Amino acid sequence: MPEFIINTDDNVYIPAEDSYMLADNLLIENGQSVLEIGTGSGIVAMYASKLTDKITVTDINFDACQLAEQNFKANGIENIEILFGNLFEPVKNRKFDVILFNTPYLPTEDGEVLDDTINYAFDGGLNGRKVIDMFLNEVKNHLNDGGILQMIQSSLSGNEETLQKLDELGFIAEIADSEHFFFEDITLINAYKI
Repeated sequence: MPEFIINTDDNVYIPAEDSYMLADNLLIENGQSVLEIGTGSGIVAMYASKLTDKITVTDINFDACQLAEQNFKANGIENIEILFGNLFEPVKNRKFDVILFNTPYLPTEDGEVLDDTINYAFDGGLNGRKVIDMFLNEVKNHLNDGGILQMIQSSLSGNEETLQKLDELGFIAEIADSEHFFFEDITLINAYKI
């Protein structure tokens, strides 16, 4: 795997095991269009840029958009479109071949919510599914037929619930990879739109 220069920012999620699980398992073919939701530092998009030159990234955290742009420039990557906004808002009427999302999957009580932009990176609401469910409700509208969704979540936020929801939406979905950490499994779910 390529080595990249990665600048970090206190207000942006620092790439961790979940980021690299997604980056190491990308199912992207040359020429395919890719959307990454919640790009953070841009690390996954940078790996994707080695596979195709049609990449769009979004983030609800403006600091993340700026940091991703800085990281793309530092690595000489010029083929990534950066859009600020929540989930699919910035790409309203567009469809892609591959959609990537390292979801904010941690269940959070009211007292655990941070009053800072970094909160977007992990705050999954009470059951860890607040953002996951909003994302799943819209993803089909933005994925081309035959397209692939690759998402990261935690066993704490209901893997089976996600697989069932994807099944109901007409996807063929599977847990493609998982790694155990402390009190949870971080999982990569691949879903194919048929």
